[in-house]
Amino acid sequence: MSTPRPNHAGIGMTSARTRDRLVQRLRDQGITNLSVLERIRNLPRHIFVDEALASRAYEDTALPIGWGQTISQPYIVARMTEALLAGGMPEKVLEVGFGCGYQTAVLAPFAQRIYSIERIEPLVKRARARLKELEIRNVKLKHGDGMKGWPTQAPFDGILVAAAPLTLPEALVKQLAPGGRLIVPVGPEGQQQLLRLTRRESGIHREVLGPVSFVPLLAGLG
Repeated sequence: MSTPRPNHAGIGMTSARTRDRLVQRLRDQGITNLSVLERIRNLPRHIFVDEALASRAYEDTALPIGWGQTISQPYIVARMTEALLAGGMPEKVLEVGFGCGYQTAVLAPFAQRIYSIERIEPLVKRARARLKELEIRNVKLKHGDGMKGWPTQAPFDGILVAAAPLTLPEALVKQLAPGGRLIVPVGPEGQQQLLRLTRRESGIHREVLGPVSFVPLLAGLG
């Protein structure tokens, strides 16, 4: 007997109408990439959080996922994805700190290959199950130290970091391909700025995209 597919459409507070309201809010906050907005509309965010929090999945807020981590606010996911795609569709992306896998799933249609690292092993297993459920096949997950990047797969056309180091990790900058873009929040709690660094012939071009609030990026394994 085949196992019934999980309810990805959602009901009540996870319904299409609720998702439409979220997308409108993201538009109101300045997200303009229609493909990113459509991806967020169609992706079942409620399957990435505990069932007790499913009714809040389409609020524009971060939610706890255990182990001191959170699923990022939809606006931040949209903002970072849009910032990464601003220079064109990347072929090869490194994602650091994928947590429950929601940002990974949002990004999946926009890159040929995604290499994702997470330091907390139970989150790796949970994210792997969710991506399999969604039939996302262009992502390779690894339990590892995101501070070090993924040297054996470098260079990357895009690097997206979903936790905040105190200072810019040079290992990640070195793994950027020519023309590659690194999207990373940097700084201590309460003083973080979202940065976009682009590798150009003349060197690394740095842009400040605005204030953000992320959990800290820690070295080592959880």
